[in-house]
Amino acid sequence: MTVGARTVVQVAGVAFAYPGGHAVLEDVSFDVGAGERVGLVGPNGAGKSTLLHLLVGLDEPSAGAITVAGIPVRPGRLAEVRSHVGMVFQDPDDQLFLPTLVEDVAFGPLNQGVPPAEARRLAEEQLEALGLAAMAERAAHHTSGGERRRAALATALVSRPEVLLLDEPTDGLDARGRQAIVRILRARPEALVVATHDLDVVRAVCSRMLVLDRGRLVADGPTERILGDAVLLSRHGIRVPLD
Repeated sequence: MTVGARTVVQVAGVAFAYPGGHAVLEDVSFDVGAGERVGLVGPNGAGKSTLLHLLVGLDEPSAGAITVAGIPVRPGRLAEVRSHVGMVFQDPDDQLFLPTLVEDVAFGPLNQGVPPAEARRLAEEQLEALGLAAMAERAAHHTSGGERRRAALATALVSRPEVLLLDEPTDGLDARGRQAIVRILRARPEALVVATHDLDVVRAVCSRMLVLDRGRLVADGPTERILGDAVLLSRHGIRVPLD
């Protein structure tokens, strides 16, 4: 965490296991400061998506504790937690399910009690900010993959979270789509936790990296230092960058 930054995410000794005893995460601890950009990397099955789900309260740890914006992530506090954290899932279709994009983006504010006219205004404003104003009345399935990813991002950003969690935000995108996502993320003021296999995106967006392998946090440090450690990356099944 950046020295002097207010802590917005705190993960302390967190473990998670599915019913039947299959352990996914073991004794994971780290903090994220306000405005900090953190890349979360690791091989398939390392526990990256599970960790994001725990941060937003979609799953509950079997041990340890998580706080977001000083609020414990636990049953009874989840609505409060989710007013401070936005989640962008790997599959945009998990977030885009209404007849038009503007309705999808307005859904979150409406659920938080924002009047319909104001929720629509906020949705239109967010779509415009992400270059999607002309598609506000379009259904998600009538947009490109890159447009759907930006629309899913808009559903998370419209509520102005302090923390933004992203699961493989460039998955399946071409070079132009990846560049668009990178430009957006680099301009965001929120704290970011970006779970991805795309180390080029981590290098472009994140100043810090967390490396997960087999459910354990095996490295935490500056992005360039970890990306420069070919032995570490290879040992934990991560593609070593060509440069």
